[in-house]
Amino acid sequence: MSDDDNGLAWSATPAPSIGDAHVISGADLTRVATAILGRAGAPAEIATTVARSLVDADLAGHDSHGVRRLVPYLAAVRAGHLKPAARPAVTAHAGATARVDGRRGFGQLAAHAAVDTALDLAGQQGCAVVAVGNANHVGRLGEYVERIATADAVGIALCNADPTVTPHGGRERRLGTNPLAWGAPRAAGRPPVVTDFATSAVAEGKLALSVVRGEQVPSGLLVGADGAPSTEPGDFYAGGALLPFGGHKGYALSVMIEIFGGLLSGAGISSLPGYDATNGTVFVAVDIARFLPVPEFRERTEQFCRLLADTSRAGADPVLAPGEKEATTRAARARDGIPLAAATWRALADLPGGPSVERSAR
Repeated sequence: MSDDDNGLAWSATPAPSIGDAHVISGADLTRVATAILGRAGAPAEIATTVARSLVDADLAGHDSHGVRRLVPYLAAVRAGHLKPAARPAVTAHAGATARVDGRRGFGQLAAHAAVDTALDLAGQQGCAVVAVGNANHVGRLGEYVERIATADAVGIALCNADPTVTPHGGRERRLGTNPLAWGAPRAAGRPPVVTDFATSAVAEGKLALSVVRGEQVPSGLLVGADGAPSTEPGDFYAGGALLPFGGHKGYALSVMIEIFGGLLSGAGISSLPGYDATNGTVFVAVDIARFLPVPEFRERTEQFCRLLADTSRAGADPVLAPGEKEATTRAARARDGIPLAAATWRALADLPGGPSVERSAR
């Protein structure tokens, strides 16, 4: 299961209410997203990379990080915060470390460049640490650690974001949702083990979907502007704050990600002066072969995942290894199409280059 979110301030706006879902194939949705990004000024290869990343999030079932992000992305382009034609560059390279400058372009482009660099360095040095700065929203972290895992390495990713979370015991925003992701390979033909979650009790993107659906949320996820606990997701957008998951444990993780991701990337700590309102992201890649044969690692990991599944209770949902739910959802949506909220489809239609709302589903 994933609960990832690294939304920046300009992406934290709930959408209007949902009607019936619009079902569309992944290929068609990629073409729609590519066309919209192209009209926004992104060259063809950049538009395709970003579109595929967003659609992959929808395919995996994480609609909070899917094509609905195109609306705030284009708002950032119009505001001059995002440069759609910018290409990232590796600006520092020493031993097993490197830094990628996103040049204020799409974060997905910078993140993929960082993964490429990390895998190259891990192959040479055994491990690598690559920081990404000056980049916009990087999307779903799970996408990148999955790439690292499929290259026979263990991957770690973390990043900070605009403050939306209050410290444990606090009431004002001082931390980002600050997600953390890990990835490791399993046996051939099995999806990698991928865990990806925000250090807030709920991802902002998922809270926005609750607003869209007119749903209340469980207690323990947020406080209102007065610091009192709330189950109304709209209270967050009225000046409230998210809570860290797991009380002091999630809070402590978030603090370390804020320092590690924010400072090493050059983005800065999100609640201090000098923060540049970007995702400060750090990737770590470890070459498994430097420690033990890759087939042995894969087989032992597979045995462990099967051992976990063997604890499933009769009549209950099966125990899944992290990453299996996304793989199952991806296969189903690749076959049956991606259900987009009607409001999301209409929002895409309102963008330059967007689809016609009358277009048939698939």
